[in-house]
Amino acid sequence: MKRLDKDEALSLYRDAPLDELCGQAQAARYAHVPEQRVSYQIDRNVNYTNVCLSGCKFCNFHCRPDEPEKAYTLSFEDYLPKIAELKTLGGDQLLLQGGLHPRYGIEWYETLFRQLKEAEPTLRLNALGPPEIAHIARISRLSYREVLQRLQVAGLDTLPGAGAEILSDRVRRFLSPAKPTARQWLDVMREAHALGMSTTATMVYGHIETLGERIDHLLALRTLQDARPTGTPGFRAFICWPMQLSGTELQRLADAGRLPGGIALPGEPRRWTPDEEFLRTVAIARLVLDNVDHIQASWLTVGLPTGLRALHAGADDMGSIMIEENVVSAAGAHHTLDEMPGRVGQDGRNEQDERDGRDGREEQPGRYRQGGGLACPAAVRMMREAIASTGFTPWLRDQLYQPRLSVF
Repeated sequence: MKRLDKDEALSLYRDAPLDELCGQAQAARYAHVPEQRVSYQIDRNVNYTNVCLSGCKFCNFHCRPDEPEKAYTLSFEDYLPKIAELKTLGGDQLLLQGGLHPRYGIEWYETLFRQLKEAEPTLRLNALGPPEIAHIARISRLSYREVLQRLQVAGLDTLPGAGAEILSDRVRRFLSPAKPTARQWLDVMREAHALGMSTTATMVYGHIETLGERIDHLLALRTLQDARPTGTPGFRAFICWPMQLSGTELQRLADAGRLPGGIALPGEPRRWTPDEEFLRTVAIARLVLDNVDHIQASWLTVGLPTGLRALHAGADDMGSIMIEENVVSAAGAHHTLDEMPGRVGQDGRNEQDERDGRDGREEQPGRYRQGGGLACPAAVRMMREAIASTGFTPWLRDQLYQPRLSVF
């Protein structure tokens, strides 16, 4: 298949009929993942602190260092029940993310990672992200590579693609002025790939960016993936989702008519419904990122039914059952695994739980709250049933997308 350039990708994204675009993406999906399977993951997203200097206008979760009444940092003891619950559910990976804390240098992270690996040697750490790596490097006076190497020795396994948002400095200067530039984000990932580290790539759309900037973002990822050393994974997967704006400073500025001249929310007039926009974005990502094996459907931000539709638009992975999630839920994402039609009765009781003799109000699969998870074995069954309802075979995967049998 011919590699798309910017003009071709933008034309397809903007103008192709949805069915045609999704059909092309699905053909590309089978070129990468020929099996009739869809993978999912059991991991836990733990926010180790909410203190952050980045000043992102789209974040309701983090707080400034001068807000001690809101600030927290988890103690090592706080992790132990979280890890125990993760293992009970059949998971083995922590997704650790926090903020740009002004006092946490490389030694703090090395200590935490070593403690976690000593407590549970089989635990996989998919931790931090390019903004945190760049911040640690700055305050510790180290290079990006030195930070990554030291964290690998301490226990870091893989690097998430957090903090990419849109890789446009025009966008980043307004939305997240204290975060690394687009070039710095890419430079961190380049160093991670040079060390043989597996990473992911993300894109958060639907704010002040243009459609062209979305395509530029994808092309920047593709170029970096081309440059990875031979035999290394580079970006193992791409994940996109719409920005959650409820209650954010960005939404307040827009509602009050206080956005600077030349900046609008959204950056271009809405061309599609939110569901179509998500499916189009997944599909064009599958077509542009011809050197990235996996595309993930972010069901948490768009809802499970739409996430499942993405499996026919080029996606081959449903992500995590979300034992715990705090950040996007703080900005208005409240989707759960019990959203499939017929899953919940009129009295609010989950039908699977009724068959199992449990009260769905006590165990809420796929729901979350700050500081603790409420997922249960039913959440794993619900994800598998949801994937199977689309005609695909569900596979529990490890972080490198190797399928394995589920324990539930």
